[in-house]
Amino acid sequence: MDYYTLKTAADAETVVNKSRFISHAAPAESAEAANAFVQEMRRRYPDATHNVFAFQIRQPEYSRYSDDGEPSGTSGMPVLQVLKGRELTNSIIVVTRYFGGVLLGTGGLVRAYTQAAVLGVEAAGIVCMRRCSAMACPCPYPFYERMTRLLEKHGCVTEDTSFEASVVLRFRIPCENEAAFLKELTELSNGTVSVQKTDEKFDQFDV
Repeated sequence: MDYYTLKTAADAETVVNKSRFISHAAPAESAEAANAFVQEMRRRYPDATHNVFAFQIRQPEYSRYSDDGEPSGTSGMPVLQVLKGRELTNSIIVVTRYFGGVLLGTGGLVRAYTQAAVLGVEAAGIVCMRRCSAMACPCPYPFYERMTRLLEKHGCVTEDTSFEASVVLRFRIPCENEAAFLKELTELSNGTVSVQKTDEKFDQFDV
């Protein structure tokens, strides 16, 4: 099943009523990886007033958040809601706060942490992870153009093309498109062109 996650690790910063909020967002494949990221941020900002965090993991399904000393429900949960609202999993956000001397109140804290988390997500970017088959296909030169159009039609991503005695294409295709692609390939080539499936894994697709 497809899922959404953060594309890369990134930071973003905002200032709200003199308090500095630094958002750190990153992909995390496990709870252990997410917790390690939290510890890394705590080491990086040992003098911070708070290091609030939230993360969601896909398998096994698990989520966790911490207010890290902020009033209950004002920080960690809003950050987690940003992840949930964008259906992001295998993702971690840590929001580091340096208190600026002005109390924000409950509503102000919720808004500030939500804004910081959103900025972190925007900086990191979102990708769709789709289950894909990796394939290799030798095809005759006269069939090459039709093959490239067929790959494009079925959402394939070409990873390598070598021009030898025949053209050898190596590509990945979303698993849900595989059956229709193979059927059309057989029809177009009258069964003379076949593919070899070499692997199956999740791959990134921009959204």
